Amino acid sequence: MKKHQIKLAIDILMTICLLFLMGYQFWKEAAHEWVGFFLFFLFVMHHILNVHWYKSLIHGRYTWIRVILCVIDILLVADMIGLVTSSILLSEHVLFFLKFQGLISFARVLHMATAYWSYVLMALHIGLHWRMVLGLAHKHLHFAHHLKSCLLFLIAMVIACIGLMQFIQRDFMTYMFVRTEFVFLDFSESVIQFYLDYLALMGFFIFIAYYLSKVLRFFSRGR
Repeated sequence: MKKHQIKLAIDILMTICLLFLMGYQFWKEAAHEWVGFFLFFLFVMHHILNVHWYKSLIHGRYTWIRVILCVIDILLVADMIGLVTSSILLSEHVLFFLKFQGLISFARVLHMATAYWSYVLMALHIGLHWRMVLGLAHKHLHFAHHLKSCLLFLIAMVIACIGLMQFIQRDFMTYMFVRTEFVFLDFSESVIQFYLDYLALMGFFIFIAYYLSKVLRFFSRGR
């Protein structure tokens, strides 16, 4: 398997794991922990395979799109450090032999905030690289280019609108900015509906990041 295929497989697995983890109420705590630590392992592998990104930080010209990419990536790394730290402190299955009784309350709040931020930041990260996905879509849709563009845009708009509604209805801002110390979990909710809603929510941030990057690239070319 080629390096770019391995990188793509890791990225897809990371997205699936993160989506799975957001549905904490549907799965046993042990499964949540194991998948969470597997996600961190994939995250480390992702950065090892993209180590050239760190080397390139001190080289080249910084356009607006490059600045945004760097900020999102740095925030995502910082968020993942906080997420794995809180996971270690809270672990009762993977790291059952470690006990941090005095830090549990702090760890729960940290875990809640970093979990919701990681979902948003990873979706923005995907959106900033969405041109590659659209390239594959255009390649496999066999009809006129302008029709493909219109169709994909309309689908993206619908998904983004649904995602925005879910962002508001599921009170993401409350959890991201720690306006509460507890997450409301609806154990009676349909599993399928939950994940469809969260996919749409991810689509909303992908939409924002992708079209923001298009606007910035347009003005960069104009200048």
